[in-house]
Amino acid sequence: MATIFSRIVVGEIPCHKVAEDEEFFAFLDINPLAVGHTLIVPREEIDYFFDISNEKMGRMMVFAKKVSVALARTVPCRKVGLSVIGLEVPHAHIHLVPLNKEEDIHFGKLKITLSSEELATLAAKIRENF
Repeated sequence: MATIFSRIVVGEIPCHKVAEDEEFFAFLDINPLAVGHTLIVPREEIDYFFDISNEKMGRMMVFAKKVSVALARTVPCRKVGLSVIGLEVPHAHIHLVPLNKEEDIHFGKLKITLSSEELATLAAKIRENF
């Protein structure tokens, strides 16, 4: 059965897309730690991040870097943090989180709530900066 991320990538489940290419797809997290929290997934369904080939992982990190630049141009922050956890969905993914303090990337904290309209506007601004 396809993961929720695979279903998002093929358009079965709606998302707020930020960027994409032939191999990777970036979209806003709907339960974000911070405004602009973005997920990067490979289009290919791979469960464990470290099962991704070295070559593909390199390309994924370059894609994530491009997204982080667009994110930093859009959301005021000191830096964009990167985290790989991978327990919640069996599909490898990178979290990009705008940071102003270390606690901004603490996954145990209460998530923020943004409306669908706020997410759509934010995604459009990030896409413009991509």
